[in-house]
Amino acid sequence: MHDHTAHGLGVTARDFGLRGPRGWAFRGIGLDAEPGALIAVEGPSGSGRTCLLLALTGRMRPTEGVARVGGFEPPRHMSALRRFTALANVAGVTDLEPALTVGEHLRERALLQRRFGGSLRGLLRPRAERRAEAEQLIDAALGTAGLDLAALPKGDRTAVRDLERPEELRLSIALALVSRPRLLAVDDTDFKLPGAERDAVWAQLRSISESGTTVLAVCSEAPAGAVIVSTRPSTEPAVTPSAEPAATTTPDDEPDTGGPTDDRPDTGGPTDDRPDTGGPTDGESTTAEPSAGETTAEPTADAPHDQAKEAADALAETGRS
Repeated sequence: MHDHTAHGLGVTARDFGLRGPRGWAFRGIGLDAEPGALIAVEGPSGSGRTCLLLALTGRMRPTEGVARVGGFEPPRHMSALRRFTALANVAGVTDLEPALTVGEHLRERALLQRRFGGSLRGLLRPRAERRAEAEQLIDAALGTAGLDLAALPKGDRTAVRDLERPEELRLSIALALVSRPRLLAVDDTDFKLPGAERDAVWAQLRSISESGTTVLAVCSEAPAGAVIVSTRPSTEPAVTPSAEPAATTTPDDEPDTGGPTDDRPDTGGPTDDRPDTGGPTDGESTTAEPSAGETTAEPTADAPHDQAKEAADALAETGRS
């Protein structure tokens, strides 16, 4: 009997992180999942969920930590990893064309799979044989994704713009399954799905994982029994900025207040204390003290700004607003 679990890819990660141009998309991720597991990437929108999904499938280059997907370790084996994984429902990556029909999407994907995913010998087979194989591949993908063409308003001639949210999600999953991946990655699994439809989609994804394909699904709330990895932000980034200004401001104010106590009668102005105190002795201290003050003030001013930039980067990386 064929061992279906050998088809999937095991996923492990230790201190896995990705830093973008404006901050960390995700950091400190730990994961240990067997081949054929249902893995739920749980977290709020904007927490780096999609970036983690793309990094584990070889589409984004990680910055720190170690990950192993099957026998592949990003970033060294990213191109090889892409050949054995497939994406579904990733905004900006796997978007469906609203004007095309369901059948046109499926036939196009089967054609691309035969052209770029098969062997050269397969391209030389008779046209009728190639067409029959494509139909079998499409039927198998639709059945695994749980999309019934007969239930659609116009069957396979139904335009994507006329699909409901659950049907559009299942079509995207079916298109990903055409390539027969060893790991299926689905973004925004439970987005805009009512309770019954959400449960049905999770049941379908669990069925796919039980057939041997590892499933990596992004969600807001993970289902019971899934291997859960969370991208919820830790408390450390919130504590560090607030602690730095307190540590920086208090020591700097005490020496400055205590040192020039005798200089106040000579200066007479709170703003000009530092330049006038160092002015009579040597002009160099007048120039040095403002630069030191600027250096001290930078961490205090930039700390909240960096937080805003990190949040903006997370939103930019996930492609959501």
